[in-house]
Amino acid sequence: MKLVFATNNHNKLKEVQALVPDHIELLSLSDIGCNEDIPETQPTIEGNAIQKAEYLVKHYGYNCFADDTGLEVEALEGDPGVYSARYAGPQRNSEDNMNMLLGNLKDKSNRNAHFKTVVALHLNGELKTFTGICKGEITTEKHGDKGFGYDPIFKAEGYDKTFAQISLEEKNKIGHRGKAVQQLIVFLNNL
Repeated sequence: MKLVFATNNHNKLKEVQALVPDHIELLSLSDIGCNEDIPETQPTIEGNAIQKAEYLVKHYGYNCFADDTGLEVEALEGDPGVYSARYAGPQRNSEDNMNMLLGNLKDKSNRNAHFKTVVALHLNGELKTFTGICKGEITTEKHGDKGFGYDPIFKAEGYDKTFAQISLEEKNKIGHRGKAVQQLIVFLNNL
C-alpha cells in the first residue's frame, strides 16, 4: 500500500518511517512533487490535520495522512497550541520558540504541559482521525541535542530527561506522535 505523509519535515518523516510496517510504502510531499506550503488556517490542531489531508486528496489524488501537533501549556491557557511552530513569529524557528516559551514561563511555578498530535487519514474517500497526547512539563532550561522543536525543554511524565535526551525509539513509544501513528497503524493493519 502506498500512502503519502503530508510533510516535508525530515525529522517528522524519520520518526514516522521508524513506526510504519514494511508493507506500507511511505511517500513524502517531495516524492509526489508537492513543493507548495499546504494551508494550515484552522483554529484547532485537528482542523489543520484534516485541512492538509483534504488538500492533498483534492490537488494530488493520493491516499494520504497528515498530522498537526501543538504544545499546550497549562499556565499559558493552552498556548502556544495550534501556533506552536510559529509561536515566536512566521520564521518558524525552534530556538526562538523555546526562548519565548521559557521567557513566558519565567515567573510561573506551574509548568505542566502536554503535546497533542492529531493524524488525519484520507483513505479511499473516507476520513478518520487519531489523537495522541503526551503529558509532561516544561523544564527551566534546554537539555539534550536530539529531536526537534520543543524537545529540549519538554520532559514526559515519569521521566527525568527531556525528549532531546532520549532515543528516537523511546520517544516513539511514549510520545504524542508515536501514540497517534500507532493507532493509525493498527487501523491500517485491520483493513
